[in-house]
Amino acid sequence: MRTINQISTVIISLLFLTSNPANAQPSPYEDERIPNMIEELNPFDPNIEETLKYYDEIYEEETGKSSHLEDYTIIDQLLGLASCYRSSCAVWAQVVKSSQRMYLYLNGSLYGSWLVSTGVPGYGTPNFDKHPDGRIYDRYTSGKYPGGDYRGLGNMPYAVFIRGGFALHGTPQSNWPKLGRPASHGCIRMHPDNAYIFNRLVRQYGIGNVWITVQ
Repeated sequence: MRTINQISTVIISLLFLTSNPANAQPSPYEDERIPNMIEELNPFDPNIEETLKYYDEIYEEETGKSSHLEDYTIIDQLLGLASCYRSSCAVWAQVVKSSQRMYLYLNGSLYGSWLVSTGVPGYGTPNFDKHPDGRIYDRYTSGKYPGGDYRGLGNMPYAVFIRGGFALHGTPQSNWPKLGRPASHGCIRMHPDNAYIFNRLVRQYGIGNVWITVQ
């Protein structure tokens, strides 16, 4: 029979193993180098573009990824962005605020639909009918509206920006029960799995072939 001292030693060892960070398996999504960049983001701020340009630099430095799609050029602005409209685009995201639902069309056919959260009263999401502006992040964080974190990608993962600080993005699990009703500070929240799908389609087809309608 083990002595009390022996049992105490085993318990202490187990506690050490379970609490010692060196023994924990890191998430493949986590990267300690990447800061929680966006601390006080207000998409209604008239100076938001200056703020975002600053965070573009941080994002690119810390992730090694471009903050904008590579095909976002002056030529795209002058020519490519007029190449399609709504369902004639390869990808069309239609966000209907009255039903808090997004419909995603791929090559003219309904690909899927899911619940979203647009802005709460006082921070209502504006209407949009345009191509995305080219800014696109995988990791994105707001300290003002934390709501947890999603796999080390912040609380607004897979963001596709429409204009200025307004974006479609994922949201962590704590906000999933709110999907289907207004709950954001102006952006369009969705389940991160759906945000990932849309983000990757935008990357695949390019902004000149993507249209976003918020109505």
